[in-house]
Amino acid sequence: MPIGRDELSMALDAELCVERFKDYCPNGLQVEGKAEIAVLVSGVTACQALLDRAVALQADAILVHHGYFWRGEDQRLVGMRARRIKTLLTADINLFAYHLPLDCHPTLGNNAGLGQAMGLTEFGSINPNDKSHPVFQGSFVKAQTLTQIAEGLRGELQREVIMVGSGDTAVTSVVWCTGGGQNYIDEAADAGADLFVTGEISEQTVHVARERGIAFIAAGHHATERYGVRRLGSWIADHYGVQHHFIDIDSPA
Repeated sequence: MPIGRDELSMALDAELCVERFKDYCPNGLQVEGKAEIAVLVSGVTACQALLDRAVALQADAILVHHGYFWRGEDQRLVGMRARRIKTLLTADINLFAYHLPLDCHPTLGNNAGLGQAMGLTEFGSINPNDKSHPVFQGSFVKAQTLTQIAEGLRGELQREVIMVGSGDTAVTSVVWCTGGGQNYIDEAADAGADLFVTGEISEQTVHVARERGIAFIAAGHHATERYGVRRLGSWIADHYGVQHHFIDIDSPA
C-alpha cells in the first residue's frame, strides 16, 4: 500500500526529531523521486551498489544512514557523485538519509541497537539534557569480562573486533558511540566507564585507553551502524504497509 513521499518525509522528520540536530549533512529527503512510495530499500550507505540493487527491486525510495552532501565536500556533481545522482534521477527514486538523528533515537537508533547487542537492558544518552549527543551509557547487572563482551559482539556482528585491555578486566559500566566515535573516549573515561565501545580505532586511541585506564573495543563502523536503517525501515513497513528490503552492502571498515 503506497504512502505519499511528503507524508513519509514529515513522519520520519518528526519521529527522529530532526530539528534538534546540527549535523554534518542535511537530514531527511535528499533527492526527490516518485510522489508515492510502495517499495522501500534500506542500507547503511548510499553507495552505487546499493542504488543498483534498489533499481533492480524497482524501489520507490532508499533509506540510508550515510547519504550525500557532506559539509566540506566538493559540491560539484561529477564522476562518482554524478553517476550516483543520475541513477536516482533516472529511476525516479527518492533518497532519505538520517545521520545523527538515527544514531540518537532511543529505540530505533544505532546506539540503541548496539546497547541491546551487548546485552544491556537499561541505557540512554550520557547527557540526558542533550538528546542530540550521540554517546550512550549503560551498566551490566552482573559484571562481564572484556573477553566475554568482545566475543558476544563478534557473534552478534559477524565480524572480528579490536580489543584494547586485558581480557579478564571486569566491566560493569559501558559508554559507546557507533560508527567513527573514537574521539569520545575521553568523555567515556571522564564518566568513569570501565569500557568504551565504538566502530573505529585510531592510532592514538590505543594510548588514550591504556593511559586513562579504560578498556576499549572497536567493532566496525559499518557493522555497528546497521541497526538504525533496518529498524527504521521495519517501522515504516509496520506503520504504513510499505514493502521493505534491508540490503547489507558489506564493508570491512
